[in-house]
Amino acid sequence: MARAAFLFLAAILAVGCGDGELRGKSTPSQDGKTYLVVVDDNGGKCGGLFVDDQEWKFAINKPGEITPGPHSIRCGPDGAIEFEVKAGTTFHFDYWGP
Repeated sequence: MARAAFLFLAAILAVGCGDGELRGKSTPSQDGKTYLVVVDDNGGKCGGLFVDDQEWKFAINKPGEITPGPHSIRCGPDGAIEFEVKAGTTFHFDYWGP
């Protein structure tokens, strides 16, 4: 019983110890610039993809240079989702969920 409780607690702690990036993951960029890669277009449900209320002109899985800091993304008329891009990284946005 004690071993099962320990394993359960260890599993909970492991899940909670991520990098804190809910909407995707960051990797260091090769040239020190800051990029955004939209990995998923919400399952193809986007009429248009907008980052910071501007049309995102880069194809899915292609990096586009972006300023570091907080940003918003929206898919067509749906509400915007907030995320942050750290300086000198490539942020791979891949999660549209809640």
